[in-house]
Amino acid sequence: MSSLLVSLPTERTAPMPTATITSKGQITIPQKVRLDMGLTPGDRVDFVRMDDGHYAVVPASHSIRALKGIVPRPDKPVSLEDMQAAILGEATGE
Repeated sequence: MSSLLVSLPTERTAPMPTATITSKGQITIPQKVRLDMGLTPGDRVDFVRMDDGHYAVVPASHSIRALKGIVPRPDKPVSLEDMQAAILGEATGE
C-alpha cells in the first residue's frame, strides 16, 4: 500500500490530520490541510507519484513551481540522450 504525502508545516504541536475513505473512494481534506495548502471549494488537486512510491497532493491550480524541492536532484547530470533511452526502455519494457 502506498501512502499519501501532503505538504504540512514542519511544526507538529497537534495530532496529524487524518481522513477516512468513503465507500465511493472519496475523502474530505481536513480543514487545517485545506487552509495550509490554500485550497478552496472547487479547486482541483493532482496526485503526483514520487520515486519512493509515496504520493504528493499538489493544488492543480498552482504552477509547477509548487513542486520545487519535492523531487530530489539526481546524483549526477543526465544527458538528453540518456533520458530518451530511459523513456524508450520504459515504453518497450526493456
